[in-house]
Amino acid sequence: MTDVPPSSLLDSKESNYVNKSGSRWNLPKLSSLQLLEKSLSKARLAIRNVIVSGIKVAAAEPATDGSDELFGDVYRNAAVFRQSYWEMENRLKIFVYEEGEEPLVHNGPCKEIYAVEGCFIQELQGDNPFLTTNPEHAHVFFMPFSVAMMVTYLYEAESQDINPLRNFVQDYINAITQTYPYWNRSLGADHFMISCHDWGPEITRSHPDLATKSIRVLCNANSSEGHVPYKDASLPEINLVGGNIPTELGGPPAHERPYLAFFAGGDHGPVRPHLFEYWKEKDKDVRVYQELPAGLNYQQLMKESRYCLCPGGYEVNSPRIVEAIYNNCVPVVIADGFVLPFSDVLNWSMFSLHINESDIPMIKQILQAIPMDTYISMQERVKQAQKHFLFNQPTKRYDAFHMILHSVWLRRLNIHIDSI
Repeated sequence: MTDVPPSSLLDSKESNYVNKSGSRWNLPKLSSLQLLEKSLSKARLAIRNVIVSGIKVAAAEPATDGSDELFGDVYRNAAVFRQSYWEMENRLKIFVYEEGEEPLVHNGPCKEIYAVEGCFIQELQGDNPFLTTNPEHAHVFFMPFSVAMMVTYLYEAESQDINPLRNFVQDYINAITQTYPYWNRSLGADHFMISCHDWGPEITRSHPDLATKSIRVLCNANSSEGHVPYKDASLPEINLVGGNIPTELGGPPAHERPYLAFFAGGDHGPVRPHLFEYWKEKDKDVRVYQELPAGLNYQQLMKESRYCLCPGGYEVNSPRIVEAIYNNCVPVVIADGFVLPFSDVLNWSMFSLHINESDIPMIKQILQAIPMDTYISMQERVKQAQKHFLFNQPTKRYDAFHMILHSVWLRRLNIHIDSI
């Protein structure tokens, strides 16, 4: 029988191995990229083993490894998520490009509706354990420019000219490709950016590889406009009013919620005019307002309603989805083509509803047909999913920051980069 060098040796840069008979094999040295890919292969194998072994039954009960929050039908497969998350925590390294200056790069809004963009950029600084200062050790490369800040500083109001923004992104990518070899070896496939601005997808089209190969983490995750779930990740739109992390989470149980459904918001985008046509201030159970009457409180109405309607605005995403989750109100997403955040992991059908835009006239009929015990189970799962949509200071396992990272991690696992 021929001796085979142990697989553990393949994780080092040793170039030879002596077998029991004294013969010496000359093994090729592994490059940094090959070592990274071998590490990712191990992660894929570990995750695949959980899938093949059928450990999904473990999703019904708490784990014993400190991740006992991860169980139940809110997850597609809690056991697989646990394994994948563990692999990420123990393997993932990110290199953040130093190129660029504030306020357009290394900075972003940390309050109001684009807060998730700035908060994420801020977290990937300093001594974050996922960071590496050696690009040879990085699984992914982060381009820390902020589209929201570009809109503030480069866009001329009412001009409809976004070319200055597109030119900035193109120049940024040209700069890193001239300084480093990493973009060129993968055509950007192991690079990622983040944007919660509606123009995020359009700005990425300034460079063909950024649009078609890189990992785009976007709030405006519309499959009908080029969002590719295999390589792109959907970002939750989290409205941090005044930059404050919400502290009053939750809401009353079903029997203390007198209203069937609620929505209040501006009349913009393709969906809301249709919603207002059928439901604006026309039904005492489906409470829909363009402007809240005096004396009514937005958050209180969410807590008093069993379902919170979440129609798309100018684009498919809306901060109301996360607001509903914060208030233990079952989200009703009305946005065709919207790829929901963290849907690789979360089973949205177990704690939310998705109503086609064409079914807006039947909203009340659809919601009333849902049995109360089904609703109660959905509301419990909303509460369970809540932790995944919180930005904590400092960050916590499984919170929004780590869920976004996990989305990037999964997409890095989807590709294999060969050495040049």
